[in-house]
Amino acid sequence: MALALNGALGSACGIARERGGVVRARVTRPPKDTVRFTAPASASRCARGGGVVLQGSTGGNGAIAWLRTPDSVAAVTWPVLQRGDTVSPRGVTTAVRYLLGDIAHGAAMDSGTVAVTRTAHTLTVRASGTGLEASIGRITMEVTFEAVPVGAGLDTISCVPRW
Repeated sequence: MALALNGALGSACGIARERGGVVRARVTRPPKDTVRFTAPASASRCARGGGVVLQGSTGGNGAIAWLRTPDSVAAVTWPVLQRGDTVSPRGVTTAVRYLLGDIAHGAAMDSGTVAVTRTAHTLTVRASGTGLEASIGRITMEVTFEAVPVGAGLDTISCVPRW
């Protein structure tokens, strides 16, 4: 599912629109390297594929969370979905991209927990877990999208997986 996850992650690492939300991320690599970043965050509604995509980036660092659901985004604990999972009807796919020096690294979360809080006009998503970075092994990720505006007027994107 090189979905729009790859395309959207690339977009997330480009220029993020400022709409009031923020993403805070912390990535820990063995044995003790830690990368932290904060960036403006925005949301887009999935025109096809169901759900909402949250993304934010700054200076080559970025994070994305695709809340996949066939109906409304509920304020509950959601399962972490593998990047290639096209069967599960509800869950979250989360990924980070970060720079160490001028070398880009990244990984999708493959285990952990995701809590979603919703108000009338915003979403807050807290994802904590691990993922496999090809060059070094397992990394730990904590990604929080805070008070990202949602509701009428969101841009729409295609969230259909591409193989």
